[in-house]
Amino acid sequence: MNIHSATYVISSPKVEDCPKPDKPEYAFIGRSNVGKSSLINMICNNQKLAKTSGSPGKTQMINHFLIESLDEKNNKKTDWYLVDLPGYGYAKVAQGKRKQWIKMIENYIRKRENLLNLFVLVDSRHKPQEIDLEFMDQLGEWKIPFTIVFTKADKTTQKEVAAQVKSFLTALGKSWQFLPQSFVSSAVKFRGRKEILQFIEECNKEAAAQAVIAKEITR
Repeated sequence: MNIHSATYVISSPKVEDCPKPDKPEYAFIGRSNVGKSSLINMICNNQKLAKTSGSPGKTQMINHFLIESLDEKNNKKTDWYLVDLPGYGYAKVAQGKRKQWIKMIENYIRKRENLLNLFVLVDSRHKPQEIDLEFMDQLGEWKIPFTIVFTKADKTTQKEVAAQVKSFLTALGKSWQFLPQSFVSSAVKFRGRKEILQFIEECNKEAAAQAVIAKEITR
C-alpha cells in the first residue's frame, strides 16, 4: 500500500461530532509522550500532518485525517480515516479536563461503529507499565480489536528493544489467552511502516468483502 494523500478533516470534542462513519477507520492512542504524532507522520510520510510536541497532552480532541491509499497490485484507490486520539496517563492538565478526556475516549472507542482497529502505542524503552496493561485489559472487556505498536525502537539497542517487548507481552499474557498482533516501530528510521500499512490494507480488504456479503444478504 502507498499513501497517495493525507488530509486533515476535523477535530471533534465528542464522538457525535465525528465525520459520518462511512469509511474504514483506524485510531492511534497511547500514554502521553509515547511518540504518537511522530508515528502518524511517519506512516503518512508527512512530517507536518500531526502536531508533535515535547509537552504531553497537546492532543485534546478526536482528530480525523482522510487517507487515500493505493493498492499497487491492482492499482485500486481506497479512502479511510486515520484518527489521532488524546493520550492517556500523565498530562499537565486539570483533573476535570482529564476526566473529560477519559470519557471522550471511552465514548469514541465504544461507539464508533466504523472503527476497525485501535493501535495502542507503548514505549519500547520501558518496562511494562501498569497503565498500559490495564488499558488493554479494558479493551478486551469491551471487545475492541486492537494491535500494539512498540515505539522509539531507535532510542536503544535492538537487543534491549527485543527484551522489553518480550517482557511486556509476557506480562500481558498473564491475563490474555491469545496475544494481539504487535509491531515494533521507529519514526526516525521508518521501521514498522510497511508492516503497519500492510495490516491496514488487509483490514480494508476484509471490510470491503464483508460489505459485499452484507449487501447480497439484504437483497
